[in-house]
Amino acid sequence: MEANSRSTGRLPAAFLTPGSSSFVDFLSDHQPGLLPGGRNLPPIQGVIEAPHGTTIIAVTFPGGVVLAGDRRATMGNLIAQRDMEKVFPADEYSAVGIAGSAGPAVEMVKLFQLELEHFEKVEGTRLSLEGKANRLSTMIRSNLGMAMQGLAVVPLFAGYDVDREKGRIFSYDVTGGRSEERGYAATGSGSLFARGSMKKLYREDLTEQQATTLVVQALYDAADDDSATGGPDVARRIYPIVTVITDDGFRRLTEAESSEIARSILERRMEQPDGPRAALL
Repeated sequence: MEANSRSTGRLPAAFLTPGSSSFVDFLSDHQPGLLPGGRNLPPIQGVIEAPHGTTIIAVTFPGGVVLAGDRRATMGNLIAQRDMEKVFPADEYSAVGIAGSAGPAVEMVKLFQLELEHFEKVEGTRLSLEGKANRLSTMIRSNLGMAMQGLAVVPLFAGYDVDREKGRIFSYDVTGGRSEERGYAATGSGSLFARGSMKKLYREDLTEQQATTLVVQALYDAADDDSATGGPDVARRIYPIVTVITDDGFRRLTEAESSEIARSILERRMEQPDGPRAALL
């Protein structure tokens, strides 16, 4: 489908036909083959060896939410990439972190960003956070065919709800099932260990600084027990991606800010390798 018709000098009828405010619906009607779920995949035997993103975690605090991810991508038992980008802004007040097959995951994020921008331009207003979470659920569900062949995408979605004036977290399964998480959440290969770490460290009255420190602590614990999760790499200057979303919008911590948190945690781990202790009572 071409956006410019040289023969008539007019846009194709598809661009002039009234429809929904969903860009995904537009593609489904006119070019379904451009959608991940609309592709015909050849029959595949065995496991597909493709880069996979690993651990993504999120934590809420009064006034916002923190979404963070490690930087390692794996392919089987190999490290495919050491500095992968896994956390992306969805729009001004939300972000998505990707775990699973790296290629389809990044493609889904870009389509999701376009979906939200398209809705805002057509409707003249921003989609609610609940609506954004539902749209992402639909996109994950459309990827089920690829997920059944080993190319699963399991993102973590977080944002600041301007109507409720608080940060919220949504997790998903490969079928598009959506769950709202309370306080903290994790997805990916190291999520089990990250959840265990956050379970002991999380409090409802965390400050923003404490929340950013908590997510790096949890990623460190995940990397300590999960070989697919990468911890802070001081030698290569590769640190976790940490983002904060508040009523001021989306902000990604600078490399200097992330490295300062990581280095302070590493110094303490030299004395206490297992990290901070939670009180027994």
